Amino acid sequence: MICKKLMLGVALLLAVTFVNAQSTDKVDGYALWFSNTEVATAATHPTGFYLEGKSDTRAIITAELQDGLSNLFGTEIKRQRKVSKGILLLITPQDKLAANYLKSGELDKLEEDGFLLKKENGMMVIAANTEIGLLYGTFHYLRLLRTGEQFPVRLEERPKFDRRILNHWDNLDRTVERGYAGRSLWQWDELPSKVDERYQEYAKANASVGINGTVLNNVNANPMILSEEYLIKVKSLADVFRPYGLKVYLSINFSSPAQLGGLPTSDPLDEQVIEWWQQKVAAIYKEIPDFGGFLVKANSEGLPGPQDFGRTHAEGANMLADALAPYHGIVMWRAFVYNPTEEDRAKQAYNEFLPLDGQFRKNVIVQVKNGPVDFQPREPFSPLFGRMQNTTLMPELQVTQEYLGFSNHLVYLGTLFKEFLDADTYAKGRNTPVSSISDGTVFKDSITAIAGVANIGSDPNWCGHHFAQSNWYAYGRLAWNHQLPAHKIAAEWLKQTFTTDQQFVNAMSRVMMESREATVNYMTPLGLHHLMGWGHHYGPEPWCAVPGARPDWMPSYYHKADINGIGFNRSSTGSNATAQYFDPLKSMYDNPQLCPEEYLLWFHHLPWDYTLHNGKTLWTELCYRYSEGVDQVKVFQDVWRTMKGKVDEQRYQEVESKLETQLKEASWWRDACLLYFQTFSQQPIPSELARPVHQLEDLKKLKFDMKHHN
Repeated sequence: MICKKLMLGVALLLAVTFVNAQSTDKVDGYALWFSNTEVATAATHPTGFYLEGKSDTRAIITAELQDGLSNLFGTEIKRQRKVSKGILLLITPQDKLAANYLKSGELDKLEEDGFLLKKENGMMVIAANTEIGLLYGTFHYLRLLRTGEQFPVRLEERPKFDRRILNHWDNLDRTVERGYAGRSLWQWDELPSKVDERYQEYAKANASVGINGTVLNNVNANPMILSEEYLIKVKSLADVFRPYGLKVYLSINFSSPAQLGGLPTSDPLDEQVIEWWQQKVAAIYKEIPDFGGFLVKANSEGLPGPQDFGRTHAEGANMLADALAPYHGIVMWRAFVYNPTEEDRAKQAYNEFLPLDGQFRKNVIVQVKNGPVDFQPREPFSPLFGRMQNTTLMPELQVTQEYLGFSNHLVYLGTLFKEFLDADTYAKGRNTPVSSISDGTVFKDSITAIAGVANIGSDPNWCGHHFAQSNWYAYGRLAWNHQLPAHKIAAEWLKQTFTTDQQFVNAMSRVMMESREATVNYMTPLGLHHLMGWGHHYGPEPWCAVPGARPDWMPSYYHKADINGIGFNRSSTGSNATAQYFDPLKSMYDNPQLCPEEYLLWFHHLPWDYTLHNGKTLWTELCYRYSEGVDQVKVFQDVWRTMKGKVDEQRYQEVESKLETQLKEASWWRDACLLYFQTFSQQPIPSELARPVHQLEDLKKLKFDMKHHN
């Protein structure tokens, strides 16, 4: 039914209000969501714009307006020397003309980053408390024009999260952990003497969607990032980013005092260690006065941390927080911790951090992955959200597609992000979603933040797949306003990136909105998880068994398929992970009859002949879900073929090629999982479904070549 609706959408022909000026041009995706250069034919444009004063940020605003408006309307629109009707006026309370156009207290609720758009005395006005707020307002104004949205008489915008941060898992040798779009952007060997122009384009892209922070290096941090040699390089990037409101943060290695400073210990309560960090922080702020702070992965996956010295996560984080506090810096302390143990891995972060609730400094934010395991195609939300009521938590989302087909699969993550942010925790009764828990609404946190693991690299189109750019865009838009609908964000991105042709936008919006569910179907339906290949996390290996490896790194730890059934029993009769959630979720998840089917095998080990609500057995439903996922990708491919001629030829061909790969690999996933699980279920695949095109033994021999996907 979903697929039929999508094909119906392709047939819709709606009025087109723009002329396509780029359909025959070569477009490689470098321009991101500024690619569409269509000329507006039915919109009123300002005769010019007025902006007082000079600064680097005001120069950027001027350039963006001159280029954006002139390209959009096909006529030169310049900065004016005086205010007059018909122009666009940009103003802050510090400007000389503020009293003439701003009422007392009019911007008080907008804080530093917010902005106001209003129509007044024959002019459109963009007002903000700061220059960065004006920059955000400028990008929003241009977005409204490019997407053809109706201008409101008055619009106030301010971000839901104070700190909206990208986490780059980039190494100093320019490899990128879980990066699928080429090498790292940061050319450390050339900095600081040579500053690539791409850094400014990167800052612009982030500012356009409201992202205001970037962690430059991998959470598996090399201590050398804090050396004088590298801090000079970091400073050169911070200088480029500053006019765009983009602050720099660094991931640190907790053992840096010993490894870099030569101290005999890195014990967070040792006086020498405390002094070393204080001096290091002072040196950083001397070079980078707006430095954001540290991201820390400690006592996780073998990395050092305070537990090595008998100290707690809180003691380690607080030591760093005290060093940063005089400069208003923060510590983002990751809750991604798990150790070899008999305990269910999904419970470990909760068990380790909940006892520390209330022990962290105010400038420590515990960074929690959206789910309790590890960025799976679908997970329930981490139960830490809502349970830790005296500690500031920040969601960590994964923009890069580590478990979702890398940059080969079209998977729009706006729906995943929204599913998580909108999930009701019941922490204070009904209607206390994760978004309200983490944005300060419920617990009145003094600092709020959200993080996204970046999918950006040195590939010409930045993200490896043209549609993967939408995930960077969607993360930024939701970090600014988590109440935005995923379909609205998808349409915004399509219009600015490709064309405003309504037929194209309608059809491809549907593809984007269904793409993540399709991927769940052909990879991990009904709550299955962690079925991917060893090490690289690409492709299906539900049979994977590496001698000597930890059990919780193996797929069988999670699917537990046997002759009796499949799924991980996390109910009260199993690991009791359901007890970490508030009621009614606890009771609902605990009962397979009440548990949402999308989480059924996450929380329950059920017989192959268990009957679902639709009357199908569990085995039959798994067969249908895997097959539906493949069929959905076929439809995506068919829809894209009808888009030929509506977008430039280069991107059309490149997306078509990626969809061909996705279809082959969706079939690979379906066949591998069903043929393997069939060895336990001993039941046939329903005759009305397509037959597997592979043999199980052949699939087990496949070895993935990472050299072609880095």
